[in-house]
Amino acid sequence: MDTRTKTATVKLLINGQFIESKTSDWRDVVNPATQEVLARVPMATQDELDAAVASAKEAFKTWRKTAIGVRARIFLKYQQLIRENMKELAAILTAEQGKTLADAEGDVFRGLEVVEHAASVGNLQLGELANNVAGGVDTYTLLQPLGVCAGITPFNFPAMIPLWMFPMAIATGNTFVLKPSEQDPMVTMRLVELALEAGIPPGVLNVVHGGPQIVNGICDHPDIKAISFVGSTHVGTHVYNRATLNGKRAQCMMGAKNHCIVMPDAHKEQALNALAGSSFGAAGQRCMALSVAVLVGDAQKWIPELVEKAKGMAVGEGTGSGIDVGPLISCAAKDRVEGLIASGVEQGAKLELDGRQPSLKVGSNDGNFVGPTIFSGVKPGMKIYDQEIFGPVLTLVGADTLDQAIEIINGNPNGNGTAIFTQSGAAARKFQEDIDVGQVGINVPIPVPVPLFSFTGSRGSKLGDLGPYGKQVIMFYTQTKTITARWFDDAATNTGINTTISLR
Repeated sequence: MDTRTKTATVKLLINGQFIESKTSDWRDVVNPATQEVLARVPMATQDELDAAVASAKEAFKTWRKTAIGVRARIFLKYQQLIRENMKELAAILTAEQGKTLADAEGDVFRGLEVVEHAASVGNLQLGELANNVAGGVDTYTLLQPLGVCAGITPFNFPAMIPLWMFPMAIATGNTFVLKPSEQDPMVTMRLVELALEAGIPPGVLNVVHGGPQIVNGICDHPDIKAISFVGSTHVGTHVYNRATLNGKRAQCMMGAKNHCIVMPDAHKEQALNALAGSSFGAAGQRCMALSVAVLVGDAQKWIPELVEKAKGMAVGEGTGSGIDVGPLISCAAKDRVEGLIASGVEQGAKLELDGRQPSLKVGSNDGNFVGPTIFSGVKPGMKIYDQEIFGPVLTLVGADTLDQAIEIINGNPNGNGTAIFTQSGAAARKFQEDIDVGQVGINVPIPVPVPLFSFTGSRGSKLGDLGPYGKQVIMFYTQTKTITARWFDDAATNTGINTTISLR
């Protein structure tokens, strides 16, 4: 007997109903700390994608006319439900993704902040009015929803990033088709269940699962108007090009190689703690992880102390007490990271701390564990510098001056995030002015903005002009309609026929 048939299956959501896919192609959802199969996820068929989009298109007819206050109250209820179920959501997330329970709660919480922001949509989706721009003529704008929008989300933040997408799209009057990562879709589906419980009507939110075929189907579908994507540069570039060639709006947040500068006047303890936490937290599987530290001048003498801090970080199963670094998402990810570590040694970098085959505080050697790893003497041209490792590997580069350090960072093609550690206001100001990176931290290692602002990665880390959440995403999910109006009363003077373009 095939015991796989007893494993729970992840459902599709179409028109308010959770349904079993009719596909013959399934993938296992695997606990990365134990290799236990948690569930099976379907690679949905084209017909199922078409049904999800058709459901969203039909629901848009009424949802777009739903009062702003009604939409806002749904998200007020939704944020309450997320808070009430925070522990459960974090436990599901840790089981399928691997990050520690504390970090999993942080994942959910940062998404919750966007849900709270969506509840204030009445203050965000405002047009403009110019009264009497000509004789009796007013001009004003409306920010109207686009229609069916779609989101494609990655494995590393299976709660936060879906919550970046569908709440803002739906709050602004659109309907949505979500494709979560097939590697860890279970917490996303629990969040979707709570969204329906909060009052999102049938068809307004739909979910399909799948791989490249479904991604291409989303890019090609004529009824999808806009796509939001977070993931690798390779896939994001493909999505952006294919979607925009099909006339869709697209925003793609992609890969990174985030650098920070550590000045010799920095608060040493604070800077080293920030480096360790931001480089090795979530096993380095963050697009905003600090993966390169440029040590300026005497800060290069701090390497032994940094290594000692990293050695003290506990590696193990995310459910364990006191764990700092959980597993990588898959066996393939572990193999790739270990291969890059080996390449660093081969290409002449100094391996200050080797995280391969770590000693585990909690967990089994069957898990995809790689511990904190540190290289010094790293240079451009080495694979560990040029590639996004997406693992708990910190590479150290030396520089003599702040100007030289800034030049190193600006020479890298990515522009997701950067940071400086210093106690000099002059150095910090020079850094923020001269650095060519979209998101800047000053003594803040992971400068992801709160939802009052937008995520503003740049250069090779982003395609599309407008970022997710914040004010920019209101513009992304709406069409500006400009109206010029004149009303006449019975006493108005008849000015006759006007063949010019002026308003008189």
